[in-house]
Amino acid sequence: MNGWSRCLKLMPLILLTLAGSRLWAQGPPYQTDDPVPVDLHHYEFYIFGGVDGTPAEIDSTGPAFEFNWGAVPRVQLHAILPWGGVFPSNNPVYLPGGTGPSAFGLTDMELGVKLAIIKETKHVPQIGTFTMFEMPTGSYDKGLGVGKVWYKLPVWLQKNYGKWLFDGGGGYQVVPQANYRDFPYAGWLVKRELNERWELGAELFAHGREGFAAAQTERSAMIDVGGYFHFKHNPNEQFLFCYGHSIAGQTENYAYAGMYWTWGGSDDKSKDDDKKDSARNNWMRGPMRGAAFE
Repeated sequence: MNGWSRCLKLMPLILLTLAGSRLWAQGPPYQTDDPVPVDLHHYEFYIFGGVDGTPAEIDSTGPAFEFNWGAVPRVQLHAILPWGGVFPSNNPVYLPGGTGPSAFGLTDMELGVKLAIIKETKHVPQIGTFTMFEMPTGSYDKGLGVGKVWYKLPVWLQKNYGKWLFDGGGGYQVVPQANYRDFPYAGWLVKRELNERWELGAELFAHGREGFAAAQTERSAMIDVGGYFHFKHNPNEQFLFCYGHSIAGQTENYAYAGMYWTWGGSDDKSKDDDKKDSARNNWMRGPMRGAAFE
């Protein structure tokens, strides 16, 4: 039995060993994303750092700043402005990958659009896309950027069962640059709300070979475990964390830690209600995030 077959057989075990209300949608700190856009007129902001490394190279991210905006119904606009570092091992075992000087600075900026396509029902998961465009803002000569625009083209699914949330899907990453490769990736996530303060989850995430210019010179499959801590004084402020290690393929480590804030809707709603009363119209707002659509 090869490593990839073992990964598939391990997934039911993950679901059983993680031991209602509707949950927030997914994404950070996990590598598996979700199909649920930010609510209309709502906002999300993250400050985070992380690392993803193999024996060939370690790549760090941080400080990084993420902003998400529910611009129109069923559509989220997304941006990340990241700083980071590259630390090649310069070990001849991994030639021609993992070579060059270490560097730190601005890396490639990410812009994206999340689109909800199919609404979640009792028996049907929500389905959506989260297309991302990686802009060449990092220095290609220093290894901090790819030097060309590259793309992530995924489809994600989500289903809620009481305090449990399940996400899954995958996509294809297109990198039109020398020494990089186009490759597929996929993830499966299960998460549970333990109480008002804690949510914990685990995922199986796998990707193909990313090329000799990347840290992930070979394919890998990982199990990541992480969660959320909701602050008592402000339920819209959270601490996010995750750590993962490969179980098949190239040795790889993944880690994420960050702070998260969300706002919008309530203040706007009171203002809009005043306008509605004075104008005697029937203007309607979207439901809170976690329901299938805005």
